[in-house]
Amino acid sequence: MVSYKVCFLWTLLSLHVSTHGWNLFDIQTKESPQEGGLRLVGGDLRSNGRVEVYHNGQWGTVCDDDWDLTEAQVVCQQLGFPGAISAIAGGKYGEGPKLLSSCQFKGWGVTDCSHKEDAGVVCESAKDMDNGHKFQLDHSLGLSEELGRLFDSRDNCDLSVQVRDPSEAPAVRETICAHRLIFYLYPQFNISKSSNELTLEISQTCHPHISSFLRYLYTRKVDVTISSAQCLHQLSFIYELQQLLEEIGKIFTLLLPQDSTFHTHVSLFEYGLHTNDILLLENVLQYLSWNFQFFVDSPAWKTVPMHLLKELMFRSDLVVEDEFSVLQAIQELLAEKGEAVSLEDKVSLLSQIRFPMIPVEKLYDIQFNSGMYKSNEEFYRSALLKGFQFNTLNFSKFKEHFHYNEEFLPRIYIAEPWSIVVNATFDSGSRLNRQYNMRYNYYSQSYNSRSFTTPVHNSVIYQGKTISWQAQILQNSWECSNQGFVCDSLPLARLYITYSLNTYASTIRFNNKLILSCKDENIVFHVQDFKNDKAQIPTNTSIGLAHPCPDEYRYTFVVIPEYF
Repeated sequence: MVSYKVCFLWTLLSLHVSTHGWNLFDIQTKESPQEGGLRLVGGDLRSNGRVEVYHNGQWGTVCDDDWDLTEAQVVCQQLGFPGAISAIAGGKYGEGPKLLSSCQFKGWGVTDCSHKEDAGVVCESAKDMDNGHKFQLDHSLGLSEELGRLFDSRDNCDLSVQVRDPSEAPAVRETICAHRLIFYLYPQFNISKSSNELTLEISQTCHPHISSFLRYLYTRKVDVTISSAQCLHQLSFIYELQQLLEEIGKIFTLLLPQDSTFHTHVSLFEYGLHTNDILLLENVLQYLSWNFQFFVDSPAWKTVPMHLLKELMFRSDLVVEDEFSVLQAIQELLAEKGEAVSLEDKVSLLSQIRFPMIPVEKLYDIQFNSGMYKSNEEFYRSALLKGFQFNTLNFSKFKEHFHYNEEFLPRIYIAEPWSIVVNATFDSGSRLNRQYNMRYNYYSQSYNSRSFTTPVHNSVIYQGKTISWQAQILQNSWECSNQGFVCDSLPLARLYITYSLNTYASTIRFNNKLILSCKDENIVFHVQDFKNDKAQIPTNTSIGLAHPCPDEYRYTFVVIPEYF
């Protein structure tokens, strides 16, 4: 029997190791054993058994004195296994050859062990590894392109896609070769194993884009152009491809700044209603709200549908001079439409005017200047009374008798004194000057900023109480650090009060806005909230609507006081 101490075992195993045992890929060699070779014997699997060492042409066992998992790990790894599960003592796997046990010299064969103390091991197998080790191989990247080539090749087709216009006689306009398996992935097409035909019904104007749509079903990729957007969107709606529907809806917003007549906006709103595309509807309504004043002056205003107008009147993000200008626009439109608009619709629209937000001087003039006052006198009297009460009563008294809702909240009013404009392109006179003052050893700084003053609130009882504001555009990180904070992104807009508002802090809050528009055309393409007096100026990738004037911004800072 071969006797080992731990150090001797490690020395032995540094010799040539026999591959007679099992390796990771379950391959055995037929070579003759060599000096220092190892094997496992007597186990029920190739990965466990009694440890035997080949020395001087003979196999001998290992004594289990000091035999533990450390030695077992060495044996298992030398045999090509991942590692050891356990070290076995006490001759569990039977007795080994006695040929070396009679050795009389100290070293090899020096032992006080019997074969009942033969050492064994249980090694990890590939099966054991599978339980805890997984290696993911992902070769799906090229699958989309390969499926695209399959569609383009028309090879091995087993489905005929027939395209027709539902408004015409049932004649097939086009037939496209496809593969049934692809359509199994889309249950909405109702393709069965016996199906060999599929009919797509859509307007003839969309027929040139059918092939792109079908190819998308294979690849999940499609190039969308301005000319194909509506057809692909309509097909996505018909066949319930929600992800494609929403993504194309975003592309529609690129059309909005391009049409100064606003006919496209009205058309897209109606289309959004038809397809129940909530995202498209919101994008259109938001754009119309931000550019409400331009919409009022456009050719589309005179034919605007009542349901679209009602949706706009509900919104608080209308960018307008003041609430009185909204009332004037609605009154003039209703007067022009005359009897074409029912009395119910007229009252419904006028009810969305926020009379409490109209200054008292203009409220008073309504009864004399409004052409609709006499025909709707009861409504106007009630609305004007509520407006006067809101403007003249302390808010704590007013809210005892009125439910505080949107009627008492301002929209985005840009008339003086509630807003101030800062251009994005600055001349040298308005830029920040960083001239070093030698006498006092500091940089004198004049930020690109403007100051202005507003009343504390638009209510008449606060007209004599004013607040001073500072509006800034910070374009460099050092401008931020000089004011005691770090800018996460640049440029950054800042709008802050230049003295404490403690007197009114328990009653009045400010929901201030930053309006981004084009310097020359005044198209509003984004409205940003101020948080902690700061507004991050968005980039092309952070807003849905592409910037129509990426380098010529016009910043409008708007102060919006609210009771709370």
